[in-house]
Amino acid sequence: MKTKLRALPQALTLVALGVILAGCSGGDKSGAGGQGGAPEVSIVTIQPTAQQIERELPGRTSPYRVAEIRPQVGGIVQKRLFTEGGNVKAGELLYQINPEVYQAAFDSAKATLDRAEASLVTLKLKAERYKDLVAINGVSKQEFDDAQAAKQQAQADVAAARAAVDGAKINLTYSRVTSPISGVIGKSSVTEGALLSVGQVAPLATVQQLDPMYVDISQSSAELLRLKREFGHLVGKSGIPVSIILEDGSLHKEAGKLEFTDVTVDAGTGSVSLRVLVPNPQHDLLPGMFVRARLQQAEVKDALLVPQQALSRTPTGEARVMLVGAGDKVEARTVTANRTIGNSWLVSQGLKAGDRVIVEGLQKIQPGIAVKTIAAKLDKAIPNGASAVASAPAVAH
Repeated sequence: MKTKLRALPQALTLVALGVILAGCSGGDKSGAGGQGGAPEVSIVTIQPTAQQIERELPGRTSPYRVAEIRPQVGGIVQKRLFTEGGNVKAGELLYQINPEVYQAAFDSAKATLDRAEASLVTLKLKAERYKDLVAINGVSKQEFDDAQAAKQQAQADVAAARAAVDGAKINLTYSRVTSPISGVIGKSSVTEGALLSVGQVAPLATVQQLDPMYVDISQSSAELLRLKREFGHLVGKSGIPVSIILEDGSLHKEAGKLEFTDVTVDAGTGSVSLRVLVPNPQHDLLPGMFVRARLQQAEVKDALLVPQQALSRTPTGEARVMLVGAGDKVEARTVTANRTIGNSWLVSQGLKAGDRVIVEGLQKIQPGIAVKTIAAKLDKAIPNGASAVASAPAVAH
């Protein structure tokens, strides 16, 4: 009996030892699994790239030149010599106003001029004869002075008559209503037989030059100032290329260029006007169309881009990314990211070339733990050196 009791503690000891060994064995497995099974994360290695920051801004098209055809003399319309909606050339005859009254006025003015010129010839000869006679006292000094005055008056009459002829000729010319520019003419507001008057309110027709076309766009003055402060050297510079996106989403075949940026801010909207000149040989753009203009507003030579999913915000609004640092350990980094370019954030502060930013697996990590890294497989919407449409600034940090 004593032998059995003596063996019982030994058995219990062996059982406890087995449990401890089993526990140690399990602990070793867990440790091995923790070391060999460290959280796996996908990373991107930050490399600087050249980026052109572009913006899409709404705009309206307007013709390059517009001419409202109005009569400069009154009268009855005899003929309309154009097809509505057709192309006309500069100087082409559009309307013929009855010219009879103006022809008669011109003929009368011409006859008056001829009479004045004939009278001037006689008075010139008389003045020259009196000049010789007064030298030998053949005529009095008074008669000589009267001859000179009569000659000068005749010269003035000729000048007045010549001016009257020119005026009558102008009016006669104005009876032919021509187009001052080349372009597309709209509908006519009058027909043959209509009575026209000088200064009438309604134009006879409107001619618009549609190639090239203007696209007038507007941009917030605050955004323009921010861009100038950040990038400066290209913002608002005339001549930069502009792509035009039509109402149906298609891209206009011809690229335009920025003509100028206005220097006045609209007090009502707080925006600045920009004007783009766009070739329009096929007349795809029509006056008054709503379009979107994509224009380059800045260029960043060493841009640091971070995929959007890699950046988060702290409760205070600061931008933060998780990096793999020394010893493959996770560290948090506060950065400044003011705007997006495509599917990435443009980081201006907080990162440098070569930093390894975690893109996937963020939910499994925390600062200070060791991780395994693999290269993230991302669809690069913005290849190195390509341009991208940038959003408006998001937040201050």
